[in-house]
Amino acid sequence: MDEKVLDHKIDFSVVVGVKNANPNGDPLDGNRPRVNADGYGEITDVALKRKIRNRWQDMGKSVLVLMQERVTDGLMNIRDRVKQSDAVNEAIALQKDKTANWRDAFYNAACQSWLDVRAFGQVMPFSSSKLKDGLDGVSIGIRGPVSIQSAYSVKPVTIKEEQITKSINLEKKDGKASDTMGTKAAVPFMAYKFNGSINVEQAQKTGFTVADAAALKEALRTLFVNDSSSARPEGSMAVLKLVWWEHESKMGKLAPYLVHDLTTVDMPADATKFDQIKVNVKQPEDTTGIHCDVITGY
Repeated sequence: MDEKVLDHKIDFSVVVGVKNANPNGDPLDGNRPRVNADGYGEITDVALKRKIRNRWQDMGKSVLVLMQERVTDGLMNIRDRVKQSDAVNEAIALQKDKTANWRDAFYNAACQSWLDVRAFGQVMPFSSSKLKDGLDGVSIGIRGPVSIQSAYSVKPVTIKEEQITKSINLEKKDGKASDTMGTKAAVPFMAYKFNGSINVEQAQKTGFTVADAAALKEALRTLFVNDSSSARPEGSMAVLKLVWWEHESKMGKLAPYLVHDLTTVDMPADATKFDQIKVNVKQPEDTTGIHCDVITGY
Protein backbone atom coordinates (compact mmCIF):
# COMPACT_ATOMS: atom_id res chain seq x y z
CA MET A 1 0.00 0.00 0.00
CA ASP A 2 1.17 3.52 -0.86
CA GLU A 3 1.45 5.47 2.41
CA LYS A 4 2.53 8.64 0.62
CA VAL A 5 0.36 11.62 1.59
CA LEU A 6 -1.90 12.61 -1.29
CA ASP A 7 -0.36 15.43 -3.32
CA HIS A 8 -2.78 15.83 -6.24
CA LYS A 9 -6.45 16.80 -6.56
CA ILE A 10 -9.10 14.12 -7.07
CA ASP A 11 -12.72 14.60 -8.12
CA PHE A 12 -15.33 11.92 -8.63
CA SER A 13 -18.92 11.32 -9.68
CA VAL A 14 -21.02 8.26 -8.86
CA VAL A 15 -24.19 7.16 -10.68
CA VAL A 16 -26.54 4.97 -8.65
CA GLY A 17 -29.44 2.88 -9.87
CA VAL A 18 -32.52 2.31 -7.69
CA LYS A 19 -35.22 -0.27 -8.39
CA ASN A 20 -38.13 -0.83 -6.01
CA ALA A 21 -36.18 0.44 -3.02
CA ASN A 22 -36.16 3.24 -0.47
CA PRO A 23 -32.67 4.71 -0.98
CA ASN A 24 -32.87 7.06 2.03
CA GLY A 25 -35.91 7.35 4.28
CA ASP A 26 -37.01 10.68 5.72
CA PRO A 27 -37.94 10.31 9.42
CA LEU A 28 -39.92 13.56 9.22
CA ASP A 29 -42.09 12.12 6.45
CA GLY A 30 -43.01 8.68 7.75
CA ASN A 31 -39.68 7.29 6.46
CA ARG A 32 -40.80 7.75 2.86
CA PRO A 33 -37.98 8.23 0.30
CA ARG A 34 -36.50 11.68 0.58
CA VAL A 35 -37.70 14.21 -2.00
CA ASN A 36 -36.63 17.84 -2.30
CA ALA A 37 -38.91 20.80 -2.97
CA ASP A 38 -38.63 20.28 -6.74
CA GLY A 39 -39.70 16.64 -6.59
CA TYR A 40 -36.24 15.15 -7.11
CA GLY A 41 -35.19 12.17 -5.00
CA GLU A 42 -32.38 12.70 -2.51
CA ILE A 43 -29.82 10.60 -0.66
CA THR A 44 -28.09 12.74 1.94
CA ASP A 45 -24.33 13.07 2.21
CA VAL A 46 -24.60 11.74 5.77
CA ALA A 47 -26.23 8.52 4.51
CA LEU A 48 -23.55 8.12 1.84
CA LYS A 49 -20.73 8.59 4.35
CA ARG A 50 -22.34 6.00 6.61
CA LYS A 51 -22.22 3.45 3.78
CA ILE A 52 -18.59 4.35 3.04
CA ARG A 53 -17.66 3.86 6.69
CA ASN A 54 -19.39 0.48 6.66
CA ARG A 55 -17.45 -0.59 3.59
CA TRP A 56 -14.16 0.52 5.18
CA GLN A 57 -15.02 -1.51 8.25
CA ASP A 58 -15.68 -4.53 6.00
CA MET A 59 -12.27 -3.92 4.39
CA GLY A 60 -10.57 -4.09 7.78
CA LYS A 61 -9.90 -0.36 8.09
CA SER A 62 -10.00 1.36 11.46
CA VAL A 63 -13.22 3.40 11.77
CA LEU A 64 -14.19 5.64 14.68
CA VAL A 65 -17.90 6.23 14.00
CA LEU A 66 -19.58 2.82 13.90
CA MET A 67 -23.22 1.80 13.58
CA GLN A 68 -24.55 0.35 16.81
CA GLU A 69 -25.29 -3.02 15.19
CA ARG A 70 -21.78 -3.08 13.70
CA VAL A 71 -19.86 -2.49 16.93
CA THR A 72 -17.22 -5.21 17.33
CA ASP A 73 -15.10 -3.76 20.12
CA GLY A 74 -17.82 -3.59 22.77
CA LEU A 75 -17.58 0.21 22.92
CA MET A 76 -20.97 1.84 22.34
CA ASN A 77 -19.87 5.47 22.10
CA ILE A 78 -17.16 7.51 20.42
CA ARG A 79 -15.68 8.84 23.68
CA ASP A 80 -14.81 5.37 24.94
CA ARG A 81 -13.38 4.39 21.56
CA VAL A 82 -11.21 7.51 21.46
CA LYS A 83 -9.84 6.79 24.93
CA GLN A 84 -8.92 3.24 23.87
CA SER A 85 -6.32 4.60 21.43
CA ASP A 86 -2.79 4.45 22.85
CA ALA A 87 -1.68 7.28 20.53
CA VAL A 88 -4.52 9.51 21.72
CA ASN A 89 -3.81 8.74 25.38
CA GLU A 90 -0.16 9.65 24.88
CA ALA A 91 -1.27 12.98 23.41
CA ILE A 92 -3.67 13.65 26.29
CA ALA A 93 -0.88 12.91 28.78
CA LEU A 94 1.07 15.83 27.33
CA GLN A 95 -1.32 18.22 29.14
CA LYS A 96 0.89 17.76 32.18
CA ASP A 97 3.79 19.23 30.20
CA LYS A 98 2.97 22.92 29.98
CA THR A 99 5.51 23.39 27.16
CA ALA A 100 3.94 20.74 24.91
CA ASN A 101 1.17 21.38 22.37
CA TRP A 102 -1.07 18.48 23.34
CA ARG A 103 -3.89 19.62 21.03
CA ASP A 104 -1.71 19.23 17.93
CA ALA A 105 -0.56 15.87 19.23
CA PHE A 106 -4.18 14.82 19.81
CA TYR A 107 -5.14 16.01 16.29
CA ASN A 108 -2.36 13.96 14.70
CA ALA A 109 -3.03 10.90 16.87
CA ALA A 110 -6.75 10.88 15.99
CA CYS A 111 -5.99 11.18 12.27
CA GLN A 112 -3.45 8.37 12.45
CA SER A 113 -5.81 6.11 14.38
CA TRP A 114 -8.97 6.21 12.24
CA LEU A 115 -9.45 6.40 8.48
CA ASP A 116 -12.85 8.13 8.66
CA VAL A 117 -11.35 10.88 10.86
CA ARG A 118 -8.54 11.71 8.45
CA ALA A 119 -10.97 11.45 5.51
CA PHE A 120 -14.15 13.22 6.72
CA GLY A 121 -12.89 14.97 9.84
CA GLN A 122 -14.51 14.91 13.27
CA VAL A 123 -15.37 17.24 16.13
CA MET A 124 -13.97 15.89 19.39
CA PRO A 125 -16.09 17.45 22.18
CA PHE A 126 -14.63 17.30 25.66
CA SER A 127 -16.27 17.77 29.03
CA SER A 128 -15.63 21.01 30.85
CA SER A 129 -14.75 19.04 33.95
CA LYS A 130 -11.18 17.83 34.24
CA LEU A 131 -12.24 15.52 37.01
CA LYS A 132 -14.55 13.65 34.66
CA ASP A 133 -12.27 12.74 31.77
CA GLY A 134 -8.93 14.44 32.29
CA LEU A 135 -9.43 16.84 29.39
CA ASP A 136 -9.42 20.60 29.63
CA GLY A 137 -12.84 21.28 28.13
CA VAL A 138 -11.88 22.65 24.71
CA SER A 139 -13.24 20.76 21.72
CA ILE A 140 -10.87 19.91 18.89
CA GLY A 141 -12.19 20.16 15.34
CA ILE A 142 -10.67 18.17 12.51
CA ARG A 143 -11.62 19.13 8.95
CA GLY A 144 -11.21 16.27 6.52
CA PRO A 145 -10.16 16.44 2.86
CA VAL A 146 -13.00 14.28 1.46
CA SER A 147 -16.18 16.20 0.71
CA ILE A 148 -19.25 14.40 -0.62
CA GLN A 149 -22.42 16.03 -1.91
CA SER A 150 -25.90 14.61 -1.52
CA ALA A 151 -27.16 12.44 -4.37
CA TYR A 152 -30.12 13.61 -6.46
CA SER A 153 -32.25 11.77 -8.97
CA VAL A 154 -31.80 12.72 -12.62
CA LYS A 155 -35.58 13.21 -12.92
CA PRO A 156 -38.41 13.90 -10.47
CA VAL A 157 -39.32 10.67 -8.67
CA THR A 158 -42.59 8.82 -8.31
CA ILE A 159 -43.06 7.15 -4.94
CA LYS A 160 -44.96 3.88 -4.77
CA GLU A 161 -46.74 3.06 -1.52
CA GLU A 162 -48.01 -0.36 -0.50
CA GLN A 163 -50.11 -1.42 2.45
CA ILE A 164 -48.48 -4.20 4.44
CA THR A 165 -49.33 -6.30 7.47
CA LYS A 166 -46.88 -6.09 10.36
CA SER A 167 -46.69 -8.72 13.08
CA ILE A 168 -45.04 -6.79 15.87
CA ASN A 169 -47.23 -7.24 18.96
CA LEU A 170 -46.32 -10.07 21.30
CA GLU A 171 -49.83 -10.87 22.48
CA LYS A 172 -53.47 -10.37 21.59
CA LYS A 173 -55.33 -7.52 23.19
CA ASP A 174 -59.13 -7.38 23.57
CA GLY A 175 -59.46 -10.42 21.34
CA LYS A 176 -57.68 -8.71 18.41
CA ALA A 177 -54.94 -10.35 16.40
CA SER A 178 -51.35 -9.20 16.88
CA ASP A 179 -51.07 -8.12 13.23
CA THR A 180 -51.20 -4.41 12.44
CA MET A 181 -51.38 -2.51 9.15
CA GLY A 182 -48.52 -0.41 7.87
CA THR A 183 -47.23 1.33 4.77
CA LYS A 184 -44.09 0.62 2.78
CA ALA A 185 -42.84 3.24 0.31
CA ALA A 186 -40.28 2.83 -2.46
CA VAL A 187 -38.96 4.41 -5.63
CA PRO A 188 -40.00 2.13 -8.55
CA PHE A 189 -37.04 2.98 -10.81
CA MET A 190 -34.60 5.86 -10.96
CA ALA A 191 -30.98 6.94 -11.42
CA TYR A 192 -29.24 9.15 -8.88
CA LYS A 193 -25.92 10.97 -9.13
CA PHE A 194 -23.61 12.39 -6.50
CA ASN A 195 -20.24 14.13 -6.67
CA GLY A 196 -17.25 14.50 -4.41
CA SER A 197 -13.69 15.76 -4.18
CA ILE A 198 -10.48 15.29 -2.21
CA ASN A 199 -8.73 18.50 -1.20
CA VAL A 200 -4.94 18.27 -1.14
CA GLU A 201 -4.36 20.98 1.46
CA GLN A 202 -6.59 19.23 3.99
CA ALA A 203 -5.15 15.82 3.03
CA GLN A 204 -1.70 17.03 3.97
CA LYS A 205 -3.00 18.25 7.34
CA THR A 206 -4.73 14.99 8.28
CA GLY A 207 -2.21 12.66 6.62
CA PHE A 208 -4.73 11.28 4.09
CA THR A 209 -2.65 9.03 1.84
CA VAL A 210 -2.71 7.66 -1.68
CA ALA A 211 -3.66 4.32 -0.14
CA ASP A 212 -6.57 6.01 1.66
CA ALA A 213 -7.76 7.43 -1.66
CA ALA A 214 -7.63 3.92 -3.14
CA ALA A 215 -9.72 2.66 -0.20
CA LEU A 216 -12.28 5.40 -0.84
CA LYS A 217 -12.37 4.49 -4.53
CA GLU A 218 -13.06 0.84 -3.73
CA ALA A 219 -15.70 1.77 -1.13
CA LEU A 220 -17.52 3.88 -3.71
CA ARG A 221 -17.35 1.10 -6.30
CA THR A 222 -18.90 -1.40 -3.85
CA LEU A 223 -21.08 1.08 -1.96
CA PHE A 224 -24.10 -1.20 -1.49
CA VAL A 225 -22.31 -4.41 -0.57
CA ASN A 226 -23.63 -5.65 2.81
CA ASP A 227 -26.15 -2.79 2.83
CA SER A 228 -29.35 -4.70 2.08
CA SER A 229 -32.44 -4.37 4.26
CA SER A 230 -36.21 -4.74 3.90
CA ALA A 231 -36.25 -1.22 2.45
CA ARG A 232 -33.29 -1.95 0.14
CA PRO A 233 -33.41 -5.62 -0.89
CA GLU A 234 -30.26 -7.20 -2.31
CA GLY A 235 -29.84 -6.06 -5.91
CA SER A 236 -32.30 -3.18 -5.67
CA MET A 237 -29.52 -0.59 -5.49
CA ALA A 238 -26.32 -0.57 -7.50
CA VAL A 239 -23.39 1.64 -8.39
CA LEU A 240 -23.70 1.84 -12.17
CA LYS A 241 -20.59 3.92 -12.83
CA LEU A 242 -17.82 5.49 -10.78
CA VAL A 243 -16.07 8.30 -12.67
CA TRP A 244 -12.74 9.03 -10.98
CA TRP A 245 -10.71 12.07 -12.07
CA GLU A 246 -7.08 12.47 -10.97
CA HIS A 247 -5.29 15.76 -11.59
CA GLU A 248 -1.53 16.18 -11.72
CA SER A 249 -1.60 19.36 -9.65
CA LYS A 250 -2.79 20.30 -6.17
CA MET A 251 -5.51 22.69 -7.35
CA GLY A 252 -6.57 20.61 -10.31
CA LYS A 253 -6.85 21.13 -14.04
CA LEU A 254 -10.47 22.33 -13.83
CA ALA A 255 -12.75 23.62 -11.10
CA PRO A 256 -14.63 20.78 -9.37
CA TYR A 257 -18.05 21.83 -10.68
CA LEU A 258 -16.75 21.71 -14.26
CA VAL A 259 -15.32 18.23 -13.71
CA HIS A 260 -18.55 17.00 -12.12
CA ASP A 261 -20.62 18.36 -15.02
CA LEU A 262 -18.65 16.21 -17.46
CA THR A 263 -20.67 13.19 -16.27
CA THR A 264 -24.27 13.12 -17.47
CA VAL A 265 -26.98 10.47 -17.25
CA ASP A 266 -29.46 9.50 -19.96
CA MET A 267 -32.42 7.47 -18.65
CA PRO A 268 -35.27 6.64 -21.08
CA ALA A 269 -38.76 7.36 -19.75
CA ASP A 270 -39.75 3.69 -20.07
CA ALA A 271 -36.54 2.27 -18.57
CA THR A 272 -36.98 -0.64 -16.16
CA LYS A 273 -33.49 -2.18 -16.17
CA PHE A 274 -30.18 -0.79 -15.00
CA ASP A 275 -28.47 -1.50 -18.33
CA GLN A 276 -30.91 0.92 -20.02
CA ILE A 277 -29.38 3.82 -18.07
CA LYS A 278 -26.56 5.39 -20.09
CA VAL A 279 -23.75 7.24 -18.35
CA ASN A 280 -21.90 9.68 -20.60
CA VAL A 281 -18.47 11.05 -19.68
CA LYS A 282 -17.27 13.98 -21.75
CA GLN A 283 -13.56 14.59 -21.98
CA PRO A 284 -12.29 18.17 -21.49
CA GLU A 285 -10.89 19.92 -24.54
CA ASP A 286 -7.39 19.83 -23.06
CA THR A 287 -6.69 16.55 -21.26
CA THR A 288 -3.17 17.54 -20.25
CA GLY A 289 -2.74 17.15 -16.50
CA ILE A 290 -5.94 15.21 -15.87
CA HIS A 291 -6.80 11.53 -16.14
CA CYS A 292 -10.23 9.87 -16.03
CA ASP A 293 -11.02 6.34 -14.91
CA VAL A 294 -14.56 5.11 -15.62
CA ILE A 295 -15.36 2.05 -13.51
CA THR A 296 -18.39 -0.21 -13.49
CA GLY A 297 -19.62 -0.63 -9.93
CA TYR A 298 -20.45 -3.83 -8.13
